[in-house]
Amino acid sequence: MTETNETLSLATDAQLTRDLPHSIVIPPITGEMVHLRPATVEDLLRLDELDAFYGASKITGKDAATERAVVHTWVRRSQAWEAGQAPAESGVGDPESRRTIAWAVLTDADHDDDGMIDAAPTDNVIGMIFLIDIDGWSRSARIQIILGKDYRGRGYSRDAMPRVMTYGFAPEPAGLGMHRIWVSVPETNTRSISVYQSLGFVPSGTSRDALWDVENNKYQDLIVMDTLVDEYDPIRSLDAFGMHLIEDNPGVKEALSAREHSMAIQQRVAEPGAGEQSTAADESETSSEIAEAPAQPQSTSEQATTGTHTRSTDEESNWPYGQADRKSSKEAWWRTLGRGRKRDTEGE
Repeated sequence: MTETNETLSLATDAQLTRDLPHSIVIPPITGEMVHLRPATVEDLLRLDELDAFYGASKITGKDAATERAVVHTWVRRSQAWEAGQAPAESGVGDPESRRTIAWAVLTDADHDDDGMIDAAPTDNVIGMIFLIDIDGWSRSARIQIILGKDYRGRGYSRDAMPRVMTYGFAPEPAGLGMHRIWVSVPETNTRSISVYQSLGFVPSGTSRDALWDVENNKYQDLIVMDTLVDEYDPIRSLDAFGMHLIEDNPGVKEALSAREHSMAIQQRVAEPGAGEQSTAADESETSSEIAEAPAQPQSTSEQATTGTHTRSTDEESNWPYGQADRKSSKEAWWRTLGRGRKRDTEGE
């Protein structure tokens, strides 16, 4: 009888450790092109002004009215979690008690060089980014970004998404402690698929004929892509687009610590005879040495532009794309992309 009680107690403890917190403080996140703050119901009006649901059927496979309704629900769920309301109390709850976090995406950019912030009419808001279907039991979450019609194709999502993912993967309490982050995208939205691959997502499944392609009057597949915590590289996901980590962002220090520890282990294993000589103490000591080592110096231009963290490009990594697929900061295309013109490119 005692053994049975102990087993039940262990099972209960395991359940509790996988429960999401009753309430959450949604952290602001800073990027090089954008900054994020918790989204509000008032921001939903801005999305209409931005024509953010234009072309929804191409981007997410939903019609504009449905996409708008879903986004409104996500923002309210996010605010309910901030307020400490249970899913059933929020009025927009999830029967599986999954949670949502919504950030407003803001920019101070002046792409047309007219001396005015591009998004001034909407209080600098250009869209929203979400972690949705946050499942504490499986430690899984889905990420999605929505941008105003005139702010697509400029690289804003490439700045925001890796920083949100770093927070999502970082261990609690600095982050959400997720194991898996995933996306779903219509097969015809090849632009978004390319962006997600550049961020480290890999195809993991296909839902056949899951969506209706209204333009071509036929069904289309829904592609599911994901990345896992031990696969995600927070440095290269940004460096691929000429951007850098910002150490003050939530979860960054924890992500760097975990990455350095992993690299130390890889280095020890790669050394001749490491399999026979390596011990847990050796790994700990090696990790400590790397953590204390001075960072590689930044160029003057990089130091002036960002308060960021750099690492040697020759470091070992489980990043799924090779060095040839990355852009250095000297090729930071996003710094001038979109200047002097408006874009309505789909897919971000």
